[in-house]
Amino acid sequence: MIGVLGASGAVGRFAVRELRAAGVGSLRLGARRPDRLSTADGEVVAVDATDDRSLAAFCSGLRVVLNCAGPTYALQERMALAALATGAHYVDVGGDDPVHETLAASGAVGGGARVVLSAGTLPGLSVLVPRWLAGRWPGGARLTCRAGGLERCTEAVAAEVMLSLTVGGAHGEPFGLPLAGWRTGRRALRVLRVVEDAEVPYFPDRATLQPILTAETERLAVTLGLSELDNYNVYPGTAVRAVFARLRTLDLDDPGVRAAAVTRLITAAEVDLAGREPYYRMVFTLEGPEGSHTAVVSTTSSYRLTAVVGVLAVRAVLDGAVPAGLHYGGEVMDPAWAVEEVNRCGAAEILVPGHDDGTYEEGTL
Repeated sequence: MIGVLGASGAVGRFAVRELRAAGVGSLRLGARRPDRLSTADGEVVAVDATDDRSLAAFCSGLRVVLNCAGPTYALQERMALAALATGAHYVDVGGDDPVHETLAASGAVGGGARVVLSAGTLPGLSVLVPRWLAGRWPGGARLTCRAGGLERCTEAVAAEVMLSLTVGGAHGEPFGLPLAGWRTGRRALRVLRVVEDAEVPYFPDRATLQPILTAETERLAVTLGLSELDNYNVYPGTAVRAVFARLRTLDLDDPGVRAAAVTRLITAAEVDLAGREPYYRMVFTLEGPEGSHTAVVSTTSSYRLTAVVGVLAVRAVLDGAVPAGLHYGGEVMDPAWAVEEVNRCGAAEILVPGHDDGTYEEGTL
């Protein structure tokens, strides 16, 4: 039996559908509000992700636990430890660097246990696609990553953003380093700048580009042997941009201030999306001595895409394609297989313009 935590959420609902379509076996569905779930999809269980006994009862007897609950920065490693204590493998669509560090230090991932963290869109697919691109055209030395779009913002995602700015990322550092890039094989501070009202290739709207170097992008640069890497968050919506511009001036350690900022971010996303069709894009350009190649990921829902990547990680664990131990999804999964499966199921379209079906011309959709 496969368990899905957060099964009633924006990602969890898609994950349940994808698991059923994959035919991986019977499902146990856990949520704080089980009335939002259908017993036609699996065994429905009320579970409180903040209560260890509730988590232990949910995980008992499961082969794999897929965690779609959040925010990661509030729950941390709690769900992983509960799954491992009952002998289940664990996949998390979130579970960033602080969770990895704690699990590595705890020694809880022993024996044949398989733990896959960051198995979502970003982080997750944000590493798989560049690895796939580099596999097709090896020798690239410079990578530029851009990701963003216009979508509704759930409460969990908004809370994740706020907590990431205060809890921090790897080794107690901030989640990401604004304006930083990767240069000559190492981190370089303040080498980039925010670009306002820019025309961004393969994005339908002008947008603000916010450079940020994360632990995930640093590991990617090392893995691919890059001399340079630039990573940008793309914000097409003016209301969301205005909220982000204020965030670092606020005392987000104050729960009241943080809750108000969450509400403002959710509202701003709704304002930006009004009258528009939602979209999310990731664009990766790899440059080398023999030219440059760009991979474009297009989807109408990053939530569904995250669910699909999480389910692919579950399938990889079940198939024995993931070795025992603690891993990041983008680094342990087969990138060619993941890209093929994402395209096959229709969760997104991943193309290399000029090398696949020729749908795109440079700089356009």
